[in-house]
Amino acid sequence: MLLEARLVNLLANLLALAAVLSMVAGVVFWIIRRPYFEIRRLEITPMADMALDYVTPANLQTSLDGRVRGNFFLLDLNTVRSTIESAPWIRHVDVRRIWPDTLRVSIEEQRPLAFWNENQMINTWGETFTANPGELPDGLNIPQLNGPAHSERLVVQRYAEIAGRFAPLGLSVQEATLTPRYAWEVVLSDGMQLSLGRDPAADVPDPHGRAGALPFAARIDRFVRAWPELTRRLGQVIRHADLRHPNGFAISLASGSVEPSSSNTP
Repeated sequence: MLLEARLVNLLANLLALAAVLSMVAGVVFWIIRRPYFEIRRLEITPMADMALDYVTPANLQTSLDGRVRGNFFLLDLNTVRSTIESAPWIRHVDVRRIWPDTLRVSIEEQRPLAFWNENQMINTWGETFTANPGELPDGLNIPQLNGPAHSERLVVQRYAEIAGRFAPLGLSVQEATLTPRYAWEVVLSDGMQLSLGRDPAADVPDPHGRAGALPFAARIDRFVRAWPELTRRLGQVIRHADLRHPNGFAISLASGSVEPSSSNTP
């Protein structure tokens, strides 16, 4: 009988404790849902050592309207983060609550390196993104890069290498295209078109490969070394240069009056 009484008292105490905890939880839940804890301020800051050129509080607020629910305590930060990162020009964000009514959003913007294929851009990390090109600053001249799906990083890497090799000649890359067969076509800032051939670093078998073909970089270097002598001798603008030949390159002139079949260089 004594044991049964103790069990009854223990059960009664547990039920009473559960009732109290339930009441406390209900009160806390009621309090945190009060309008006093609504998020009233959106604080936007750039991530360290960066500036914000494309994102403003106004357009960020527009992207969040109606898509984020919750107050200071109930707001799902992961949902807010993914929603903001889906907005144009935003690569990555860090979201934090600041007591009592502020949401601080630290933003890493996209840094456009080039246009990519038909309707995208590619950033300096070799990642594609979609944004309005009309929002680019006036006078910003970025190249057009093209390539098959999932070739973005290779195209960015090769673009940088090609641009670096032609920079001493005062030329920049206006357009670079990696074809579906992983051959390169390039247009320079003076309008000259280059056929650079197959890129061995793409790790794709070349069914049309030729024995004795020079490596990708060596073909470009050979042409760059010959460039000063070519321009001095020809005195005309080169319209197209085909660098795929194993022992030289073929050029055609803008006037169309001269079309050397090859130019052997050391």
